[in-house]
Formats: sequence, structure tokens, C-alpha cells
Amino acid sequence: MNMNKRKSKLNGWTWSVTSILLTVLILSGCGSKSGGGIVEGKVNVMTTFYPIYEFTKEIGGDEVNVVNLLPTGVEPHDWTPRSQDIVNTSKSQLFLYNGAGLEGWVPGFLKGLDRDTQVKPVEVSQGIKLIDATGDDGHGHGEGAEHDHDHDTHHSDPHTWVSPKSALVMAENIKNSLVEVDPEHQDVYEQRYENLKEKLTKLDNDFTSELSKLPKKDIVVSHQAFGYLCRDYGLTQHAIMGLSPDAEPRAQDLVNLTKTVKEKEVKYIFFEELVSDKLAKTLASEAGVETLVLNPVEGLTKEQANSGENYFTLMEKNLQNLTKALQ
Repeated sequence: MNMNKRKSKLNGWTWSVTSILLTVLILSGCGSKSGGGIVEGKVNVMTTFYPIYEFTKEIGGDEVNVVNLLPTGVEPHDWTPRSQDIVNTSKSQLFLYNGAGLEGWVPGFLKGLDRDTQVKPVEVSQGIKLIDATGDDGHGHGEGAEHDHDHDTHHSDPHTWVSPKSALVMAENIKNSLVEVDPEHQDVYEQRYENLKEKLTKLDNDFTSELSKLPKKDIVVSHQAFGYLCRDYGLTQHAIMGLSPDAEPRAQDLVNLTKTVKEKEVKYIFFEELVSDKLAKTLASEAGVETLVLNPVEGLTKEQANSGENYFTLMEKNLQNLTKALQ
């Protein structure tokens, strides 16, 4: 692909409410004006991936133009920004990212912004007690993962948003950052934040009451994205792979997991839509169990976006599938 063509592709992004519904494929045809991400007269907010985008839109409402850098159907662990993203972010008021190690590209990205940029970067996971993860072990069995290890292999589990309890902290951080850059609309931000908080609190209560009733507490998952969910609702995850969904499991890991499946009488192995389900299916057939979806809500597939799914509908499905698996 020649550079000109690529440039026109990048400039073709029309960042509107519908942008989350569109995919790179559709967009390659749209020729909008360059830098189409920025809307004058609104607070422009760049978000790094779906949950932050959704919460920011809910709290920001009409006062805010939210652009999600990550396209629909892409795994955030695999993504890196393009030149147009740097241009748009430089012109924005806020850059909201998860932090806790999810977006490894952020430090370099911030250094690459225009020198005179006024954008305020905010790490949305601040204030959440992070779970420590280690090296390539990839088996943070709930609480057990929280010891201090050698610093060379030491990093956090970044999947904070998968627990409604953590999502509540993130929503408040987003609201505070909007109020900080646009104090004159504080009242409407507070009001919309209260609505979002109410929905997240209800979700938190549903998870607490439903999961506490179930006899089983062990889940086998394809990637170790459910540490916060497990910590906050009394479950233990056994992951086929580590924190990054493209980590490769070793033969020994699969042997151990098959043993766990038998010992804990696990009936279902969970996989997720944005990552290949091949491994989960292989393990399931070897261990004689079935598979179910447990969604780490890192992004929507095109179909989910088109059918109006969101953080809440996906989390409710997660709760239904957990309930089914832990009977």
C-alpha cells in the first residue's frame, strides 16, 4: 500500500457517534476532511479502548466528543497507534488510558505528541488496588498472585475494568477528569456520573448476590483476564495462558489444567470472542468438558456493536455464563 493511499485511509476516519459501529473496512472508503477526529467547541477526549470510551460517552454526553483509538474487533494487547492518532490526541483536551500496564505504547506515544499540546493524560485505573502478576507463569490463582516477586518479572494485572467494583473507581476518575478540564459543565457531568454509578452498583450487587449462592468457585479461562472479577467476588481463575492473550502455554500447563478440571469438577472452559478459541476447545475436548464465552469486555465485535451490545449487556451475559458453569 503506498503512503498516499494509507494517508487518505487514516484521514478517512469520521469520528462520530457511529464510529464505534464502523470497521476499518467500511472506513477505507470515506473521504472526510483531514483530522476528522476533533470537534471544535466540545471537550475532545481520546480513549484507548472500549470500556473507557463507553463510560466517557455516558458521563460526557453532548458536551464531549469521544474518540476511541482502538477500532472495533481489535484486541487491545495487540494494537499500536498510528500517526493520525498522534495528531488528534495532540489537539484534544483529555487522553484517557487504562494504565496498569495494559497499553505498553503510552509512554512513547505521549513523548511523540506535539510540543505545544494542552492534552491532559489520565490513567483511569488509578486508585484501584492492583493485583501483582509474575513473569510468564500466567497462573495468577486469585489472591495467590499478590506476593512480591523479583522486580525483573514484576508487573500488574491490567484487566481492572472486568470487575464492576473496579469499574466504579474508573467511572469516578473519568468524571473527575472531565470536571477538571471543563468545570463549567460540572453539574451535568456529576448528574450523568450518578446514573452510571447507579447502574454499575446494581451490576456489582448482582454479581455479589448471584455468585455467592453458587457451590463452585473455580473457573478455567483462556487468558488470565479475570483476576479482579475473581478477587472481588470470591472466585479463583486457572488460566490456559498468561496476562497477554497471545502467550503460549506449555505442555505441562495443559497437563496441570486437565488435572484441575478433573479435581475441581469443572464443567465448562471459558474462551473469549476477540481471541482464537482453538486452545480452549482443544483443552475442553481433551478434558471432556464444554466451552462457554466469558468476555473480558476489551472491545465489541462488529456484530455486537451492530446489535447494540455494551459493557452492561456483556457483563450480564458473563454473569449468566458464570452462574451456569459454577452450579
